[in-house]
Amino acid sequence: MTMRNQPTARQVRLGSELRKMREAAGKSAREVAGLLGSSSTHMSQIEAGSSGISEERLRRLAAHCACVDTELIEALVAMTTDRTRGWWEEYRGVLPTPFLDLSELDHHAAFRHDVAVIHVPGLLQTEDYTRALFSYMAPELPRSEVDPRVSHRMRRRVVIERPDPITYEAVIHEAALRIRVGNRSVTRTQLERILEFSDAEHITVRVIPFDLDDFAGAGSAMGYLGGPVPRLDTVVRDAPHGTAFVDSEAQLAHFRTLFRKIETASLSPGHSRDFIRKITKEL
Repeated sequence: MTMRNQPTARQVRLGSELRKMREAAGKSAREVAGLLGSSSTHMSQIEAGSSGISEERLRRLAAHCACVDTELIEALVAMTTDRTRGWWEEYRGVLPTPFLDLSELDHHAAFRHDVAVIHVPGLLQTEDYTRALFSYMAPELPRSEVDPRVSHRMRRRVVIERPDPITYEAVIHEAALRIRVGNRSVTRTQLERILEFSDAEHITVRVIPFDLDDFAGAGSAMGYLGGPVPRLDTVVRDAPHGTAFVDSEAQLAHFRTLFRKIETASLSPGHSRDFIRKITKEL
């Protein structure tokens, strides 16, 4: 197969899962390559995501590694046979790669959970709110770079607006609701938009108020995206060097527990809507 110069996060994840499968079976890359009639170099490329693997070879690999998790195998087969070129491809070469990777992850996710502390989650943002965010960056971005970032973020909402939307839950700290990223009007419109979204059956919005006792999770902003099987879930975190995609089993278990704790501490959906309405009236 043709070598990829810049594999997507999804392609890298597929290769990573195949490596984990091989290592769990206690086999070397050379050994598995021999069983598949390939080379150890090609096997390394597959595990790095820089080369693809056919469905037939993937199933043979699973058999040689004695993997009996049929749901996982079928999910990996779906990943290797998928040829989707989504709307985000229009931004390739225009926006940094993590923007595209995030859109692809959203597209394939079964559900998404967001914990937001400082800013409203991207999927719930209005255009004016998003523009204010990107316009505030330092060094300042020229409009030619701000515009595609805003456009891309608005199009990401398709996953919660399409006929078959993903299940979405956002836990938002009161700080993110009160900070005026734009002016008073922009903030009010943003809060009204959140209320509109929260009326949808597939969207749940919860609020963490300032006066909540015993809440130490303020530094836990994250996006948790559900895969076709739990092992293929992904956590998205903003790091100083850029967006980080977390997928180790231990870390996924940690973030599942953390989200449940934060969700439990938050207000109910009904009380959260009342809380947001109260803030909106104060503006």
